[in-house]
Amino acid sequence: MASFNSAKEYLKTHTSKGLRAAVRKAAQEWQLARLHRASLKKVGPFMLRSENKLNLGCGPNSKEGWINVDVYDLRADFQLDLRETWPFPDASISHVYSEHVFEHFEFRGEVPHFLSEARRVLKSGGLFDVGVPDTEWPLHAYGDSTDPYWPFSKTVHPDWCETQLDHINYHFRQEAEHKYAWDYETLAGILRRFGFTNVARREFDPALDTESRKIGTLYIRAINP
Repeated sequence: MASFNSAKEYLKTHTSKGLRAAVRKAAQEWQLARLHRASLKKVGPFMLRSENKLNLGCGPNSKEGWINVDVYDLRADFQLDLRETWPFPDASISHVYSEHVFEHFEFRGEVPHFLSEARRVLKSGGLFDVGVPDTEWPLHAYGDSTDPYWPFSKTVHPDWCETQLDHINYHFRQEAEHKYAWDYETLAGILRRFGFTNVARREFDPALDTESRKIGTLYIRAINP
């Protein structure tokens, strides 16, 4: 224990904050890789079912009868890193669903991978459902203190958000967890560019979506042709 404490003290006094942060990030990525590799070994039996639907980044909101995936939540069926190749055969999935997950992927590299994998695993005619924080609302609300966005934001943002711009920044960044902000035009456009058809905004569906996310979420449904 003494040697461990000595090592920690050495790192603290002989390395930079940036380097220590990079080491912590590398350790986290190593753990994610271990969880991903372990889950790859368990996929086979699930694919024997007559129909498979993916609930990606499910967190605590798992769905009965679906394949629930979340690399951070051990309650999910699989802890898969969706930045890697998805371990599902081509045209083997009837429905891909994600809610408040897509905004956590980097636009230039990770989003194209996510959409390409979704199209690969979806059957022809399969559904792609995505829900993200709706960025149109806070941007339209900025500068208008009477807009209902501001009392709503105080119920979902941390207490340190005081000004309107604090809330805007948190919406976009969420402590560096959010990688991109989406509105209908931008999200629908990229879905079409990746070959999805019948792309359209849809209403909240209580049979599919999480009640606590009903307000402030942009839901879009598309079809894999």
